[in-house]
Amino acid sequence: MLNKKIRELDAILKEMNSFVIAFSGGVDSSFLAYKATEIRGIRFVAATIRTPYIPAREIQDAVDFCQLYDIKHKIIDIEIPDNIKEVPPERCYLCKMQLFGKLKEYAGKNNYAFVIDGTNSDDNGDFRPGIRALRELQIRSPLQEVGFMKNEIREASKSAGLNTWDKPAYACLLTRLPYNTKVTENDLKMIEEAEQYLFNRGFYGTRVRLHGDIARIECMPGYINKIANDPERSSIIGHLKGIGFRFISLDLEGYRTGSMDNDKHD
Repeated sequence: MLNKKIRELDAILKEMNSFVIAFSGGVDSSFLAYKATEIRGIRFVAATIRTPYIPAREIQDAVDFCQLYDIKHKIIDIEIPDNIKEVPPERCYLCKMQLFGKLKEYAGKNNYAFVIDGTNSDDNGDFRPGIRALRELQIRSPLQEVGFMKNEIREASKSAGLNTWDKPAYACLLTRLPYNTKVTENDLKMIEEAEQYLFNRGFYGTRVRLHGDIARIECMPGYINKIANDPERSSIIGHLKGIGFRFISLDLEGYRTGSMDNDKHD
């Protein structure tokens, strides 16, 4: 079944012939870009949007991947769009409209026929308002079109030797803020620095949600006991307070997608 999906994906990429890949450097877009390198005679570029709410490490991962596989790579810089500076409940939709609008503009100016992204079939069951923007902008999602599930993309990536196969899921830094909160670059930098610190200590996939001057740490269940006990607890508290957080809390529910979505109903 997996090999069949891979053949179907190859056929779609070959048929499209020229395209811009919305490239985050994550599991899905990396697999998509890698597969494109295997199709002869096509023309494509991996394009990465760089904004204040995308961590620098994610941009660097994207750069490193493209260099490793000799993929043409374009970084497009944009500021925080005005219509999401207050983190409205529809932020994902508004953001996707802005970011993918920029990618379509780039594609048009450089004679690429399509813009494609790494949306997969698992995304159908999540709260993903950004997908509506992709449909409205007519963005193609080849992995979803052939029915690739996330675990299949990881499996195929591992078989291909891609070091992204087990990369944790990522969401932009705006998801760390409650709805209807004014975004500041300082807050974004604090969150990014805190998460990078936890990542460096081995707590992969951990999120730091910001509530005023409180840092709420969401981590994988296996990390909760380790974080709660000294010396980890004292070190984390000291470092995060040094960054600028006043209170440090550990969410006992652990990491889960969309935990800020409940705020819009409060």
